Amino acid sequence: MDNFNRQWKLDSFPQGMPIKENWCLEENPIPELGSNQVLAKAVYLSVDPYMRGRISPKQGYAKGVGIGEVMCGGAVAEIVQSNHSEWKEGELIETINFGWQEYAALDTDGLTRVDPNIGPPHAWLSYIGMPGITAWMALNLIGRPSPGETVLVSAASGAVGQIVGQLAKSYHCRAVAVASSEAKLDWCKELGYDVGINYRESANLVSDVRDACPNGIDIYFDNTAGPIHDAAMKNLALNARVIIVGTISLAERFEEPDMGERFLRQILVNRAEVKGFLVFDYFDRYPEARKALAEGARNGDLKFKTDFMEDIESMPEAFLKLLLSQNLGKQLVRTELADRYSE
Repeated sequence: MDNFNRQWKLDSFPQGMPIKENWCLEENPIPELGSNQVLAKAVYLSVDPYMRGRISPKQGYAKGVGIGEVMCGGAVAEIVQSNHSEWKEGELIETINFGWQEYAALDTDGLTRVDPNIGPPHAWLSYIGMPGITAWMALNLIGRPSPGETVLVSAASGAVGQIVGQLAKSYHCRAVAVASSEAKLDWCKELGYDVGINYRESANLVSDVRDACPNGIDIYFDNTAGPIHDAAMKNLALNARVIIVGTISLAERFEEPDMGERFLRQILVNRAEVKGFLVFDYFDRYPEARKALAEGARNGDLKFKTDFMEDIESMPEAFLKLLLSQNLGKQLVRTELADRYSE
């Protein structure tokens, strides 16, 4: 075991888009175990859009990270010590409560055993983890797709979006991708999306969405908020369902009011349903979603990409890469333990 624990701690709240200097890397003692806890060492560390809200002094749906505290985040990790009879050294676990660090002392009630027979370890942070489960649950529970409907997905090549499009096609829907580059749209085409929109190259996003969705949008899977949301709201079909999953486009002005047009008339006229979705509200249904997603991957019906960076020192860069839409697929950071578990 190492002699110290490298940890990224929040050094200052961002003013606009976060920068690397908002965090500092420290070397601290490896934590001591409490009663019924386990000590785990990171194998894969995750960065996710929700983290932007956790480093704002604004109140959110969960407790934020305070100055001087370890940055929040999920991980797949290996148990190296255990004070709990049901959790053994050498087991792999997944948890959202690990943080940007090499070692964590963890309560066992927030742990999930990683079963390599269901999917490779990194997948427990990707298509059979929170992103994939978000896609599956939000689309099924709120979207309620029917054959022939049009599903518009923002951040369509990302960790969640890449799964949503494939699920939509499996339900015989028309899937429309919105992404930030032609390379990302090429990946969306491989996934089965029927048409794609490069929002960074669009001269008139409202018109481009209308052209791609001539009969209107039945389901809008919103991973971004911002201008893409505005364009979608102006192209809703009757009885549309709008699923608010993420607001990553607001990353550089998170502390400011989200100013823009109001769409109450569009919601009223189209009798649209607009609902926010947090996957943590459906923890009891994780196994159901994970089983369906793992089966799709085994059958070759579900494709995914994972964008890896190396070593805990790259955590801020990986997060900023995500916020700046420079990643393709799920963004993860590998530690030296990952070689032991690579496919």
